[in-house]
Amino acid sequence: MSSGFHGKVALVTGGAGGIGRATALAFAQEGAQVAVVDIHGAAAQAVADEITAAGGQAIGIATDVSRGEQVEAMVAQVVARFGRLDIAFNNAAIDIEHEALDKATEEMFDRLMSVNVKGVWLCLKHEIAQMLRQGEGGAIVNTSSIGGQKAAPRQPLYGATKHAVIGLTKAAAIEYGRKGIRVNAVCPGVIRTEMMERAIARAPKRQQYIDRIHPIGRLGEAEDIARAVLFLCSDDAAFILGHPLAVDGGVLAG
Repeated sequence: MSSGFHGKVALVTGGAGGIGRATALAFAQEGAQVAVVDIHGAAAQAVADEITAAGGQAIGIATDVSRGEQVEAMVAQVVARFGRLDIAFNNAAIDIEHEALDKATEEMFDRLMSVNVKGVWLCLKHEIAQMLRQGEGGAIVNTSSIGGQKAAPRQPLYGATKHAVIGLTKAAAIEYGRKGIRVNAVCPGVIRTEMMERAIARAPKRQQYIDRIHPIGRLGEAEDIARAVLFLCSDDAAFILGHPLAVDGGVLAG
């Protein structure tokens, strides 16, 4: 394995699949000790086992990021196992909205906000508290979306949550930057994940739309986002703070 993050401890939420899994594996390949976190504990442990089998160090942790006591316990478990926390990728999110705004339900609104916004806030709260206790700074990346910078059809609530993630990112960045804690966001375009494959299966014409809006001419891959996250967490990004980095194949450039 490489040693780009040797001696660092990285936490990845939503780590059992898609972008989270790719990023957890990438951190491990660069020498980090990795906590793979997901609401599905067995799936998180499977990714941790994959890292261990390749010669890395990892643990799997089952956590519902919308529950404060579970998030606090998650950070405590990471510290108990590895002794510290240096890097966090707050990636856990849900996408359950496929209707126009007037068709959305109050339950849908509450669930999206609970996971996508409250979950990020809770993770920031407890991760930053641990980094402050250590007194050596750290790097945090939150997953927003191009839907956090540009309205998406039939996803007004999801888009609102991703706009909120950017707001949390910027606020945390300016509050803790002088403490050596860098907080940024990554804003993926349309990425080839199980979630996206399900969305295309529901509406096959969506594939044509996806191809049309990406000037680069293809869907993004989870590894595209993983590389961006590792960059934002690296010393190469030491002067980048509070930035929503679009990794979108040029969608927002159009």
